[in-house]
Amino acid sequence: MKKFAKIAALAGVSVMMLSSTALAGDTFKIGTIGPLTGAGAAYGNAVMNGAQIAVDEINEAGGINGAQVEFKAEDDQLDEEKAVTAYNSLKDWDMQILLGTVTSGSCLAVSTEAAPDADNIFMLTPSGSQKDCIAAGDNEFRVCFSDPDQGSASAIYIGEHGLAEKVGVIYNSSIDYSKGIYATFRQEAEEQPFEIVAAEAFTNGSVDFSAQLQSLKDAGAELVYLPFYYDEIAVVLKQAKDMDFAPIWFGVDGMDGLLTVEGFDQSLAEGCILLTPFSADAEDELTVNFVTKYQELYGEVPNQFAADAYDGMYILKAAIEKAGATPDMSASEISDIVKVAMTEISVDGLTGTGMTWNADGEPSKSPKTVQIQNGVYVGME
Repeated sequence: MKKFAKIAALAGVSVMMLSSTALAGDTFKIGTIGPLTGAGAAYGNAVMNGAQIAVDEINEAGGINGAQVEFKAEDDQLDEEKAVTAYNSLKDWDMQILLGTVTSGSCLAVSTEAAPDADNIFMLTPSGSQKDCIAAGDNEFRVCFSDPDQGSASAIYIGEHGLAEKVGVIYNSSIDYSKGIYATFRQEAEEQPFEIVAAEAFTNGSVDFSAQLQSLKDAGAELVYLPFYYDEIAVVLKQAKDMDFAPIWFGVDGMDGLLTVEGFDQSLAEGCILLTPFSADAEDELTVNFVTKYQELYGEVPNQFAADAYDGMYILKAAIEKAGATPDMSASEISDIVKVAMTEISVDGLTGTGMTWNADGEPSKSPKTVQIQNGVYVGME
């Protein structure tokens, strides 16, 4: 089992893991969609791996309401059209619940398909953070923080901890994820004891950030906020070193995955700070057990995407049990009762204790901040 799971994760292929004791018609069929190959694969595979660990634990402990869980992941290659194709493939598989999608763009595309006035399939995205990801219907929820929450929380943390007086920003103007986080960061910054001395944009496909970095350096930025994805951040850090620009680097969940970039000099990430709901160095029993299992199976330290997915599967378990759903119900029947149960449960997980959800699908939990030290995440106060 371990060997198969690891090979599937590394290859990025669609994977289905089923307890050998489960029989047809006696299982809840839960699917996920994310980038298992290509750009963003660090996110998609982390979600698949984290969810699979939870599925194995749940099945070994007797399942959900006595039924086993069958789990299947489909690759969207970070493409919205492919995400819809993957969703339809999971529908053909008779998926009853969707733990996904992984990224915001794909989530927006799939959410309209899963909405109550369409397929009415319950959707819990572990990591789709764009505000409108779950706006298509009242059967859509998320595990992670929304983009606006990340932006405002980042500004508050920087201000309250006095990390810098002069702050610069680089953001991707091509994607709502980055623009949305920056917008709320800028708004909250007006209430904080620091000044945004320069804000520089780039667009998808950019490989030269020297102009943006030079502008921030000339403006005297002591800290640079990076609300975009890890693969581009790796390039930014390399080019900043080449021009002797060494501010404090501060990112959000998109930075998670930086240490997995092939060929990246990890010393460039030393001291980087990111806002995250999960810290792999936490010493509580749940985190220690999860990190140990993940390293044994996949040979690396889990990131917050893996933790979000692990929590997501247990959140689904709690909501299904609260609702009294059974695997012989249709996806629509399950959706109708599980969405009500979601607002009535409280879950202790890797990414928060006492997590609850409102009717808009938003979670209530506190963010954490970590710093990269010697190639690992270390929790900060």
